[in-house]
Amino acid sequence: MGDDDKTRFGAPPPHPASAPVAATQPPTIRARSGTAPNALGPGFNLREFEIERVIGEGGFSIVYLAIDRQLVRRIAIKEFMPSELAVRTRDLTIVPKSERVREAFEAGLRSFVNEARLLARFDHPSLVKVYRFWEERGTAYMVMPYYQGITLSHWRRQHGAADEAWLRRLLRSLLDALAQLHAQNCYHRDIAPDNILLLPGDHPVLLDLGAARRIIGDMTQALTVILKPGYAPVEQYAEVPSMKQGAWTDLYALAAVLYFVIEGRAPPPAVGRMMNDEIRPAREVGAGRYSEGLLSAIDAALTVLPDERPRNIAAFRALLADNASHSHPPQVPGATMEAPTPKSASQAWAQLTLAFHRSAQQSFARLRTRFSLRRTK
Repeated sequence: MGDDDKTRFGAPPPHPASAPVAATQPPTIRARSGTAPNALGPGFNLREFEIERVIGEGGFSIVYLAIDRQLVRRIAIKEFMPSELAVRTRDLTIVPKSERVREAFEAGLRSFVNEARLLARFDHPSLVKVYRFWEERGTAYMVMPYYQGITLSHWRRQHGAADEAWLRRLLRSLLDALAQLHAQNCYHRDIAPDNILLLPGDHPVLLDLGAARRIIGDMTQALTVILKPGYAPVEQYAEVPSMKQGAWTDLYALAAVLYFVIEGRAPPPAVGRMMNDEIRPAREVGAGRYSEGLLSAIDAALTVLPDERPRNIAAFRALLADNASHSHPPQVPGATMEAPTPKSASQAWAQLTLAFHRSAQQSFARLRTRFSLRRTK
């Protein structure tokens, strides 16, 4: 996935010591005259907030550093702005580029608002807090804390492999946060080292639920926009009836993150593993450095077929015990969705291949229609 397919936060500007501000590693912003081309300018007022500058720009949103004039603090404002689908007009309203993309734009906007509404209900230190959100100028905005920290990916490059005590502290916080999401039948589906921010003290925060990105990707067949090879499990690559998404989907990605921290690289892409699974098990790459319980839990959650993974957070936690020795994930009550079981890997692969074929046909038809429209202009 390219840098412009996800939201990044930027490094903090100079500020008073008393101001509660924060940021991640330096951003990748396509700048023009000191600002992003589609962005609102410094000094622009959004209700009681005054924009200072852009701190991140992705393919689906822009993030601003702003001042809350009422509470006298710096915050981050995320604006829904899918640059491939929409433009900003002279009166600063965001509108779809054409009628052809209007449906995808509006679906993405609804999903962005629903994500903000959902996050505003949670109050967990490892989930992004949404202070408020609203719709205006044809788009929507959410106000969040301005966090200070670096991504887990950046941390791994600086520090190398973590010890088990550090990993388990990280895992405990992330599992607690995911348990809250899953209890509301909400799944992150984009867990990766770049989407985990480490605050001072190495406390993790899950970033980028990216619901709007997934909705638009689903409607435009843009799989390269919504999936991270190595972290996305096989059920995310196509709509296959026998492989629905659920808690086990997030657990695969989380296990892939742990594998990355231990090994220094992500596991092989899940689709390739369906054909020829050449992954080195965590029990092999981490032998002698980590407990059998931790490594076995990672391997169980990284199983390619969804029905063979731990069903939910409780089942995964049970596997994490140091003295655990399970050949199969334990069945722990509390799953919010029952995962269908494919009869075999070959049958699952055949179904996935058929789904990809249909997706490719739809994409080809869409491209042919666009080419015809251009020829007639």
